[in-house]
Amino acid sequence: MKVEPKLRFGLPKGSLQDATIEKMAKAGFNIQVNPRSYIPYVDDEEMEIRLIRAQEISRYVEHGYLDCGITGYDWIQENNSKVHEVGELRIATEVVNLAKRYLRQHGVKAEVEFSWGATEFKAHELVDAIIEVTETGSSLRANNLRIVDTLLTSTPRMIANHTAWKDRWKREKIETLSLLLKGALEAEAKVGLKMNIQQKNLERLLQSLPALRNPTISSLSLTGWVAVETIIDEHIVRELIPQLKAAGAEGIIEYPLNKVVY
Repeated sequence: MKVEPKLRFGLPKGSLQDATIEKMAKAGFNIQVNPRSYIPYVDDEEMEIRLIRAQEISRYVEHGYLDCGITGYDWIQENNSKVHEVGELRIATEVVNLAKRYLRQHGVKAEVEFSWGATEFKAHELVDAIIEVTETGSSLRANNLRIVDTLLTSTPRMIANHTAWKDRWKREKIETLSLLLKGALEAEAKVGLKMNIQQKNLERLLQSLPALRNPTISSLSLTGWVAVETIIDEHIVRELIPQLKAAGAEGIIEYPLNKVVY
C-alpha cells in the first residue's frame, strides 16, 4: 500500500500558541488542540502538526524531526540552527548563547547565566547587567533600567529543514503554507470597501483620494453609475468614508478580509 506523504509542521507551544493557531485558521487550516496531547488535529490529511516550545523548534527542524516550523529569529540565532528561512511572518526568550557571542565580539569578559524569570528585578541586587527580550521596553523602564544596546531585533519566521526543502512535494506544501499565512497577516490591517458613484464624479474621486489609485470599477445597470471596490488600510477608514460620501459615493460598504495575496 502506498504511503501518502505528510508534512510535519511545528507550531510554538505556550504564549504564542493561540495567536499562531488563529493565524492558521485565517490561512484556511482548522487546528484543534487536545490539552493531553502535543499532536493537534488539523483538517489537512497531508499535514501533521506538532506543538513544541519555540525555543526548541529550530533544532528539531535542523535535525529533520520537523520538516518546517514557526519560531522567533532570536531562537534560530540562539541555537545557531542551520535551517532554510522561508519567510518572515511579522517571541520572550532566555538567550544565553546569543549573549555570550555578543560579549565576545565586543571584548567583554563576563559570567553569563540563565535567568528563570523576573530578570528585570535581578539587575538591582543580584547581577551587574541583564540581557532581556522585550516587546515594548515598558517593564525595563518601570524597573528604572536603561537600554545600553540592542543585540537583535526578532520577528517570527517560517523555517524549513534543508533536506525537506529539496523535496519537491514538501517544498510546494511549505511555500503554499507560507503564502497563505502571509496573506492572512496582510489582511489583518486592511479592509475592503464597496461603493456606488455617478460616472461623472468618478475621475474627481480617483484624483482626490490616493488610496483608491487602483480600484476595481464596474458598470451598474443604472445608466451613468459605476461600482467601485478597493482594499485600504483599516486605520484610515474613519477619515476616508466621510470623504467618499462628500465626493458623491453612495451605498458605502466596509467588510473584513481573510487573506490579501499580492
